[in-house]
Amino acid sequence: MKRLWFCALAVSVLAACNGGTSAPIPARTGMLPGSLATSTPISHIVLIVQENRTFNNLFAQFPGATGTIVGKGKKGKRKGAKTISIPLTEVNLEDKEDLSHIYASYLTAYDGGKMNGFNQIKFKLSGKAEGTKPYEYVNPSQITPYWTMAKTYALANAMFQTQGSGSFTAHQDLIRGGTALDGTYGSSPSIIDDPTSSKIWGCDASAGTTTSLITLNLKDEQGSGPFPCSKDFPYGSSSYATLRDLMDGKSPPVSWKYYVPKLVANQAGGLWNAFDVIAPVRYGSEWGTNVNWPETNIFNDISNGKLAAVSWVIPDAVHSDHPGYASDTGPSWVASVVNAIGQSSYWKTTAVIIVWDDWGGFYDPVAPPALDDQGGPGFRVPMIVISPYARETSSSQQGYISNTIYGFGSILAFIEETFNLGSLGTTDKRCNSMDDMFNFNQTPRSFTVISSKYSKSYFLREKPSGLPVDTE
Repeated sequence: MKRLWFCALAVSVLAACNGGTSAPIPARTGMLPGSLATSTPISHIVLIVQENRTFNNLFAQFPGATGTIVGKGKKGKRKGAKTISIPLTEVNLEDKEDLSHIYASYLTAYDGGKMNGFNQIKFKLSGKAEGTKPYEYVNPSQITPYWTMAKTYALANAMFQTQGSGSFTAHQDLIRGGTALDGTYGSSPSIIDDPTSSKIWGCDASAGTTTSLITLNLKDEQGSGPFPCSKDFPYGSSSYATLRDLMDGKSPPVSWKYYVPKLVANQAGGLWNAFDVIAPVRYGSEWGTNVNWPETNIFNDISNGKLAAVSWVIPDAVHSDHPGYASDTGPSWVASVVNAIGQSSYWKTTAVIIVWDDWGGFYDPVAPPALDDQGGPGFRVPMIVISPYARETSSSQQGYISNTIYGFGSILAFIEETFNLGSLGTTDKRCNSMDDMFNFNQTPRSFTVISSKYSKSYFLREKPSGLPVDTE
């Protein structure tokens, strides 16, 4: 089933690079041995969530994709400001500086759709203009596993973050499709940016912590929202439903796990653990079981035949691609998880989706679709799909590039449709489903190991960093 998302984006700009999108794929229904009834041959979905990169930052020069190494900036602050060209700098993945990517920064960069205000974003701490710092792209040799996966399987050329914000809302969007407090997208204020406690953001946050809201008239109300725990929201936990509610409520239930790093005390996953906001999970039996740490437990579950139907994989801070950690291990971490699945009995029934949670403050040339009243859509982020049913092309040297406009709700819709869950009624209803990236009628593809700098054994023997994850 196709969904219409606000598609004011000039799709022809994207389609010109890759010949347009293909027709929707007819789904088929079947029961796989030992699995739940699903709408496709897929009975396992693994969502690997990396951090803070725009599409252009990782794939600026990827063949057939929409990217650039010359960006747009703005000179002057008034109506007479001129658009200028700013060359992008090729850099290593080990970026030492974190950029501002809150809602106000997003609006500055967006500049009414001109996409030329990135050089006027201000650093969060110093208040100084970031200048050319957002205008960077990563040397492809630093992220070879990502390029290999994109060239072999399927790459989304038009995936947009749900909101123009940071990691808090992004991780919520990846379990529920929006942050509207009453659970109905577009009918109540939504949470935006981060809670006022910068170390722990959910039910474990310190007393007095508040969230920020964006109202339906796009008023940004910093610090005016409720404590970041769903039981304290105006409409309560039952209105703030997630995919967990749909999966647990299915008969039989659809199994799920949310793998996170272990930090200190109950701070599992820190700022990137979306379920720390969900009171029935945080204070129930699923905390420590379905929400599972450390994140490397996914390797044990794969090898022991215990992979859940739906999995989220949240990395240790140093393996996340997040700027500020000066680490190059992210691509190898992702490749290790993909290889573990590809070399297991799960390969033939699995779709691996790799997505980056937010834009991280980096430049991207493609304006998002028409803005809504919930602070989005945000900027483009990368998404790679790896599966025996990832759509093939006629060229053995190039993976499929999808120009269909996607949002994080598209991922939720794919999960809902695969397991016949119904709909949360958030962005999962308005976003295009991910039909275009699959061909469930093709002969299942065999798996080839993804080469990487660091092996799975490196991650299994490495001690957790214990580092706090993100402040935006």
